[in-house]
Amino acid sequence: MSRAVNLRKVTGLGRVSRLRRLARRRPRVDLSHPARSPLGSSVVNCVTYRDGHRLSVPGDAADAVKRVRESGEGFVWLGLHEPTSREFSGIAELFDLHPLAVEDAVEAHQRPKLERYGETLFAVFKTVCYVEHEELTATSEVVDTGEIMVFVGEDFVVTVRHGRHGSLGPLREGLEADPARLAQGPSTVLHAVADQVVDDYLRVVDSVQEDMDQVETEVFAEHGARVDPGRIYQLKRELLELKRAVVPLGRPLEELATRPSQVVAPDIQAYFRDVADHLQRATEQIAAFDELINSILQAHLARVTVAQNEDMRKITAWAAIVAVPTMVCGVYGMNFDHMPELHWRYGYGMVVGVISLACLLLYRAFRRSGWL
Repeated sequence: MSRAVNLRKVTGLGRVSRLRRLARRRPRVDLSHPARSPLGSSVVNCVTYRDGHRLSVPGDAADAVKRVRESGEGFVWLGLHEPTSREFSGIAELFDLHPLAVEDAVEAHQRPKLERYGETLFAVFKTVCYVEHEELTATSEVVDTGEIMVFVGEDFVVTVRHGRHGSLGPLREGLEADPARLAQGPSTVLHAVADQVVDDYLRVVDSVQEDMDQVETEVFAEHGARVDPGRIYQLKRELLELKRAVVPLGRPLEELATRPSQVVAPDIQAYFRDVADHLQRATEQIAAFDELINSILQAHLARVTVAQNEDMRKITAWAAIVAVPTMVCGVYGMNFDHMPELHWRYGYGMVVGVISLACLLLYRAFRRSGWL
């Protein structure tokens, strides 16, 4: 048994995760990075990078942007988590972000897309997370989704994250460990975000594969007709949510990989092509899952129909057997004085014998035909 299956049996976090998401509201911050902001602020981190190295300079985002633009070197990476309109208004003015993009970043619930506003790129990524559960039920949550919005300019990157998963703290630390890569500019951060999101897609797809295998095995088991069809429908709904997150990202990645842009370095475009290839793999697997879950559902319905037909045949066969003594007893139960063998000494034994023989012959005939 795989490690993921063992983990689900041990933890059983499906309901717990759902309750925590309902209970935990604003304020939220990313606690995975050591340079986090105080609790209650939407700003997770604001860092200046020059030649791929992190600069420890005092001041806020406005001071950092001013230093970068005065020197003409480096860029500022500002990370936020579920900002309000009031919190984001000053940032939008500082970086001259388009109002439509700002509205999308604050409100969230957007489809994956890539938009260009002058010299600024605005990308939306849907993040996904596999919700561990001990057993798949008709109400199990399998896939949880969030969003990451990325504003990319010549000297800045602004990331806006929605949801409890998809933390960018480890990603930031990984980039800081590779200064040569980070020195290529803000587009490196955009690629890293896209790469992490697509890698999460592949991990979730692998976990969903295990649920698919489990349901398929149970449906084709000996008592597969007793499987709750609600479990299959629930898995199909969760698969549809995963599909809505993954499939629309194909066109934005293709555009990043092929269309020249002032803020995307030509060397980075090749890396976007690699991310697009990984996304294509995830998309093909999800399409295969969609066809497979339909086949599983049809197979389950067919097994239910066959089981019902078998039950009806058994009921019909037993009804035919019971009809013989019912008919004979019904005839001799009539109160007539003149009936054949009514006062015969051996009449009772003969009737019982005839009934038993007829029932035995019918039983053998139904057994040979497979009805019993």
